[in-house]
Amino acid sequence: MICEFCEGETVEKKVKRFHWYNKQLYIVENVPALVCVECGERYFHAQVLDEIDTMLAADHEVTERIEVEVVTL
Repeated sequence: MICEFCEGETVEKKVKRFHWYNKQLYIVENVPALVCVECGERYFHAQVLDEIDTMLAADHEVTERIEVEVVTL
């Protein structure tokens, strides 16, 4: 796939995704994505995003909890 922002090539990688579900932020690890080698833009298949939502809707293992600050510029 060609990046729609910089026209660079993309490669398949496993990445972390910051994902909002039901007004809660999750960090999901090992998510398959296409990543542009030039600019770093990431592309996720809709099926993968649906799988994340399905996983978060069910009981799921939590490997770590972190505290995040929200600030305004």
